[in-house]
Amino acid sequence: MAIEQQNPTTTQVPLIQTEAPVVSLTERATDKLREIISKQDRPDLALRVYVTPGGCSGFSYGMTFADGTEEDDTIVDTHGVRVVVDPMSAMYIKGSEIDFVDALMGGGFALRNPNAVSSCGCGQSFKTADSSGTAKACHH
Repeated sequence: MAIEQQNPTTTQVPLIQTEAPVVSLTERATDKLREIISKQDRPDLALRVYVTPGGCSGFSYGMTFADGTEEDDTIVDTHGVRVVVDPMSAMYIKGSEIDFVDALMGGGFALRNPNAVSSCGCGQSFKTADSSGTAKACHH
């Protein structure tokens, strides 16, 4: 009696990344950043988003243009617009969305942070669930 051996076939399912990026950009924010960068005639510029201790609620957001990146930065590329975030800031803003708000007063880039449990009235300062203190009025 002959025994026929078959090689089992395995189907490999491609790994799908479901983890949210550190930050994402709305279409308005992407368009506005592209416009600003093109006016500077510096296609190498990236938007650096960072968090610093302080502000009315415990932490403050910051944004600036960077012409380089650090070795451990997270780089997010959205339609040719680069956003860079350092590791410490990434812990506090993971999953955030950057939008551009066109308003008579208080317009500009706004960060929607799902990790913030409270923020002060200016929207530049926030508190996370594991930080202490409560949001207070801005003293600008």
